[in-house]
Amino acid sequence: MYAQVRGTRLYFDVEGAGLVPYKGELREQPVLFALHGGPGGDHSGVKPLLSALGDKAQIVYLDYRGSGRSERGPRDTYSLENNVEDLEMLRRHLGLDKIGLLGVSYGGMVALSYAARYGEHLSHLIPVVTTPSYRFLARAQEILAERGTAEQRAAAEPLWSGAFTSDEQLREYFEVLGPLYSLTFDLQKFREQRRIRNHEALNEGFAGFLRSYDVTDALPRIGARTLVIGGRHDWICPPEFSVEIAAGIPGADLRIFEHSGHSVMSDEPDAFVDVLRGFLTYTA
Repeated sequence: MYAQVRGTRLYFDVEGAGLVPYKGELREQPVLFALHGGPGGDHSGVKPLLSALGDKAQIVYLDYRGSGRSERGPRDTYSLENNVEDLEMLRRHLGLDKIGLLGVSYGGMVALSYAARYGEHLSHLIPVVTTPSYRFLARAQEILAERGTAEQRAAAEPLWSGAFTSDEQLREYFEVLGPLYSLTFDLQKFREQRRIRNHEALNEGFAGFLRSYDVTDALPRIGARTLVIGGRHDWICPPEFSVEIAAGIPGADLRIFEHSGHSVMSDEPDAFVDVLRGFLTYTA
């Protein structure tokens, strides 16, 4: 499905019923927006696993402007500011009052930024393997220097400078860095995936707005029920940042997955779904 929002055309998909039978009546389920990583990724990476939660929430999958199946446009429109404002306008477009947000990696940055700005419309917040500020950039480079091979360090150079020249080069980057992202990385399975990537959106983030991104001071003002998830072996958004997010948001729950890298959803999928199911069950 598509929504014409703020001068662009956003792709979104909806899974799960809005109303479900409960004790002889129909009960409204919470609406949970799933926000993918990137910048420049798409929702296909989160959908297969989150589908298992359709009985706990109505899930809305969104591709940001310029990403996935959403309309592409000028590179300078691919910004965190626009991603947050597009999300707010999509909420209004769908006629929703309160929504939950589950954001993975860069999606977590979008979710935290939305929470800081539009907290009155937020029911649940689930930042997954993410960070509250630009400080992750320097820390990730330190970890890559410690853990990465020479090939991996070379492949990551365009990331830090925002200098990828094609979507194909970006795909090759993920092939080389895959074992750092996921402890269960399978090259053949990765090559069989049909994800849509936009290197220009990624470049715009890493060469631009991610260098000044910072919601640290806003964390204490977030009032939504919050579950923070990190991966013990995450190299690019290391768990210290998940700890910081949870410490900053009043009443937040923190879960660090001990056998996961950045790709918690593929490294410990069953445990991930169980934790989300419990959170959505007891905070509904």
